[in-house]
Amino acid sequence: MLGAWNFEEKIIRKSILSQREHTCQICEAIPMEDISRIPQPNGIKVFIQRDYTDGTPVRFQTKFPAELEGRIERSTFAETINTINEMYKEAESLGGSTYCESCFACLTAYLSYLCVDTHYEKCLKKIGRYIENQNQTIYVSRGLMLVDPAERGLRTLEICILQDSGGIGGSGGSGLGGR
Repeated sequence: MLGAWNFEEKIIRKSILSQREHTCQICEAIPMEDISRIPQPNGIKVFIQRDYTDGTPVRFQTKFPAELEGRIERSTFAETINTINEMYKEAESLGGSTYCESCFACLTAYLSYLCVDTHYEKCLKKIGRYIENQNQTIYVSRGLMLVDPAERGLRTLEICILQDSGGIGGSGGSGLGGR
């Protein structure tokens, strides 16, 4: 009986620690001196919808939104969306490793998932790091911020237009910043 309690306690502790890690990652993503650049709830948001032309795999439309005109180059936007689409294609691919992963999970009554991330989870983390990197290197400097589609249930890719943003020409205010 004591062993069962210890096992449940370990599961609860792991859950609490993972929640703390997630919260800390969110806090670390936004430096305190840059708090003014946090997107406002009533700010301008552009949504890139899912592309269902090839079925239900996660894939986003590559059509350039008019709201981003003058803020980012079309080629940069297309490259980002295509890379994200390829990463989701990789996450949903089946292979020998995912087959073995599933068999091992079945043999361990799915307890292995408490210790090891699945292929899909690893790919989602990789996509999250890619989006964070794109925000740091390209998008935030242009007054935009990509939001990880996993935070929106993989339904849409959200692009927030930050308040005091300059376009690619650095014009500063285009009249779009403050609603």
